[in-house]
Amino acid sequence: MTFIVSQDGDAQTFTTPEQARYWLQRKWPVTDGARLRALRQVEAAMDCVASIGSARRAFLAAAKSAGFSPDTLMT
Repeated sequence: MTFIVSQDGDAQTFTTPEQARYWLQRKWPVTDGARLRALRQVEAAMDCVASIGSARRAFLAAAKSAGFSPDTLMT
């Protein structure tokens, strides 16, 4: 599970790769290299050609690049 907080204090929890992909495609506030790398890693994980861990790390890097404060929660 990944939890991010925007600069405005809005929080969002991501529990599935599909949810992360939707946000990266439709709701992400910036289009930069970190976002594109995260999108590729999330899609690769969904296709079972990359690990969920690598997708999570790329997603967190994109979140930082977009100004979010990411925090990873393990359940």
